This record gives sequence, structure tokens and C-alpha cells, in this order.
Amino acid sequence: MKKTGYFLFCILILLQGITSAAAEEQCQVSGRKNGLPEHLVFGIPCDGDLILNRKGFSLGYSKKRRQALWVSYILTAEQCTAPKVRRTNSFRVDPAVRYKPVRPGDYKGSGFDKGHLAPAKDMAASAESMKNSFYMTNISPQLPGCNRGIWKRLETQVRRWAMREEKLCIVTGPVFKKRNRRMKESKVPVPFAFYKVVLDLTPPMKMIGFVIPNESSKKQLPAFVVSVDTVEKMTGYDFFSELEDKIEDCLESYSDFTQWQ
Repeated sequence: MKKTGYFLFCILILLQGITSAAAEEQCQVSGRKNGLPEHLVFGIPCDGDLILNRKGFSLGYSKKRRQALWVSYILTAEQCTAPKVRRTNSFRVDPAVRYKPVRPGDYKGSGFDKGHLAPAKDMAASAESMKNSFYMTNISPQLPGCNRGIWKRLETQVRRWAMREEKLCIVTGPVFKKRNRRMKESKVPVPFAFYKVVLDLTPPMKMIGFVIPNESSKKQLPAFVVSVDTVEKMTGYDFFSELEDKIEDCLESYSDFTQWQ
């Protein structure tokens, strides 16, 4: 298909709702047939040394990076409006990791925040999912200016979208270079950026991607918007692989912040 025709095809899918609720259900059924758990029903981004499926989210953990390469979860409007459990702030070693597990004390004096990948606020509808979000496998080294600034603003924005769109699939994780800065004592690699890709499951389906540098920024969120294709090229992962190919290819090639506003 010519580039112009392909672009128009994508716009039709995005704006006129060609991807119907039936198509969404087909994707979900396909995932269940493949034995995928709830939060991975749209695909596993990449194989990890350890894939953990817990209440609230799933993640792929890397022994080399000593943190998750990706965290995937479904976020609904119902979860966002449910009564909230109290934030625990109880960071703990993940018992599932036996090789050089990261400990909360490894961050002491490092200058880095224990940055959540699956945000605690997104897990606040359940005491179990809140507890799970504080395992160190869900944590990545973030500079305070990023964690408490632009990254927090992005997390808040995604929750607003979940409230309006009813149901989102979210995948987030760190981005590394060949050579990475490391925390002083623990030698945990520090990502130079973080990605977040979002799939709106309410027709008409749409996607958006973000790459946020691990630093302070006063820029607005649209400055960090990229296509999901771009995130795949940066990371080597394959997001939402359980979608029908032509739908996946179309949605992943196009991101427009204004469509979400």
C-alpha cells in the first residue's frame, strides 16, 4: 500500500472507529487461548530472565539490569474511582529474585529516588496490588527531578485518560544505553530515560508513546510524545503483539496527543 493510502487507512481506523468492540474482544480471546494472564493479554513485550504475574500487573525482570525491562497492566475507570487503600511506602526485596536482588537500602545516599514503574496510585484499588507495587522489581532509579516532576505528571495524565476512556493497557519501563551510569554502592544500572506506551481499548482504539529523559524538565507532556514504533526501535521490544497485525501496525505508527485531549 502506498504511504498516502496507508496514512488515510490509519486515520479512518483511529477517527471513525473501524476497530470495533468485536475486534477488541477477538484480541482478548486470542490472548487467553495463548495462555496469557490478564495483564499480558495483548502480548509480552520481550522475554525476561523472570516474568512475574501478580495482582495489579505483570513484569519482565532482567538479571543484568537488576530491574524490570517492562511492566504491563490494565487500568480501568472503575479502578480509578474505587475506594483507595492507604499507600504503604513499604519497599521490600522481591522474594522471587534470588540472584543479586536489589534492596531498599541500596538507594540510601545514592541521590536517586526509588521510582515506581507501575505507579502506586494505579494500584490503590487493592491492598494486595498496592503491596506488590512496592517490591523492588517494580522500582527503577530515577533522579528526583524526574520522579517527582515530569514522570509524576505523566502518570497523573494517564489516570485521567483511564477515567475518560474506561480501559487502557499500559506498558512502561527503563531505556538503557550500551554504557550506563550506575548507583555508587549497589552498581545498579541507571536508565537514561523511561518509556510509557498506552493502548486505548475503547473504540475507536488508539495508541500513544512517551520517552521521558531521566532528568528534570519543565517541558509540557506533548514534547515527549513519540509513536509506539519509535519506542520499539529504541528498546527492541514488540508491544501489543497479540493485536491483529494490520491494526497493530497502523496504531503503532501514529501518536497524536490532541486525540487524547
